Amino acid sequence: MTPYEKHGALNVSGRVLIDKNGSEIVLRGASTHGIAWYPQFVSTEAFLTLRDNWGCNCVRVALYTHEYHGYCMGGNKQELYRLVQKAIDAACELGLYIIVDWHVLSERDPMVYSEEAVRFFSQLSREYSDCGNVLYEICNEPNGPADWQCIRHYADLIIPVIRQHSPRAVILVGTPSWCQEVDKPLESPIECDNIMYSLHFYAATHKQPLRDRAEKALKAGLPVFIDEFNISDAYGSGAIDENEAGKWLELIEKYRLSAVCWSLCNSAESSSMIRSDCRKLSGWTRDDLSDSGKWMYDNIFLRGK
Repeated sequence: MTPYEKHGALNVSGRVLIDKNGSEIVLRGASTHGIAWYPQFVSTEAFLTLRDNWGCNCVRVALYTHEYHGYCMGGNKQELYRLVQKAIDAACELGLYIIVDWHVLSERDPMVYSEEAVRFFSQLSREYSDCGNVLYEICNEPNGPADWQCIRHYADLIIPVIRQHSPRAVILVGTPSWCQEVDKPLESPIECDNIMYSLHFYAATHKQPLRDRAEKALKAGLPVFIDEFNISDAYGSGAIDENEAGKWLELIEKYRLSAVCWSLCNSAESSSMIRSDCRKLSGWTRDDLSDSGKWMYDNIFLRGK
């Protein structure tokens, strides 16, 4: 039985996700890197390995909007959209939950490409309106001048577009400062069902102060979803910190948080899960993984199986 066959469409109840039976569910999974650069990892075979060998019940497909010929900056929109479709179709075939990530980053303010976001999410949510396994992440990492009020304004624009076609889909909303000011929505939470708020961390950079901020939000009942994390530094290229990673794992397990790690690729970055000298596109064993990938495999995936 696949994860989706077992649990069905999800809902947010209080600060947790619940399945079709009203039971709490925790999502554990891996995110692609930017699909424009690593399209080869978007495949049924890759996702099957995540499901059957690693125990994942969720994948995240990262669509960069700005960087390096991103979706809104001269990239091949038709091809990039096709890759998102390919990812969703593979997840549906395998009964995995999938997060579609509108990967805001260098543009900082999600309103910069809000018109493109409206078109993208309108088309996608209409096309996959019958797929209860699709979650929508509407802005990856707002930063710089984009405070919570700015993000809230953007969310108030995008959420109705998705709800028009997929009225019960779970929607993940980014928080300020690269999804680290996760307590800010407490000031004016979005008044809409099935909303969760994104928390991102990189353990070698983000330590106790961010955990304190996260726990403040969690204790207040805010539904928090860790839709991107790694145990490297925030740039994804420095040393890993297993000591701090262990402290984050304690928080994740204490509050039974859903968590999706970055990233399913074989780049030379320390945040890449697969070793840079590994050319396999599926069927990875633990020996094929980087140091951070091995930590994820041992501590996130195997514990959830």
